[in-house]
Amino acid sequence: MAQATMAALPALREVYSQLKSRMDKAVEAFRKEMASVRTGRASVHMLDSVSVDYYGSQMPLNQIATVHAPEPQMITVQPFDPSSLAGIEKAIRTADLGLNPMNDGKLIRVPVPALTEERRRDMVKHLHKVLEEHRTAVRNIRRDGNDAIKKAMKDKKITEDEEKRALEEIQKLTDDEIKKMEAMSTGKEKEVMEIK
Repeated sequence: MAQATMAALPALREVYSQLKSRMDKAVEAFRKEMASVRTGRASVHMLDSVSVDYYGSQMPLNQIATVHAPEPQMITVQPFDPSSLAGIEKAIRTADLGLNPMNDGKLIRVPVPALTEERRRDMVKHLHKVLEEHRTAVRNIRRDGNDAIKKAMKDKKITEDEEKRALEEIQKLTDDEIKKMEAMSTGKEKEVMEIK
């Protein structure tokens, strides 16, 4: 029922759809960031942030090579153009991921070392920092929505009751999105702290 209130009011329909869209984007950005956080297990997403200098321009690694995780502790990178092997190897080494790639002339093997207890704790701290940044982003989106609703009230486009319901609805939407991110973070934290 609450979903229909803001979307049903012509004065707030656009505000609601923009808020929902922006919050969904914030949650999706958080999900992508979580995927790139390293756990004790190899994942192709660990190399998502790597950019390679390819013929004078920076290209994402996954656009110039095939990335696989054939084993729990190994990632392989197969470039489409064999002449880019050295550049890819250098990009992975300098990406500050703690990985040491090995080039055999056709394929780059990237062993994923097991995480130490201290490194796991640092990663959990990093997860908490990223979660807080994305929580703040969602709260800022909520603030923008509240401002738009108050402006609509001031311009007499909606009634006081509609304003109150819309503000409650935005708060509920904000809480739901933050809960989603906290659940993802908790799952990732367990994954990071789990010793395989």
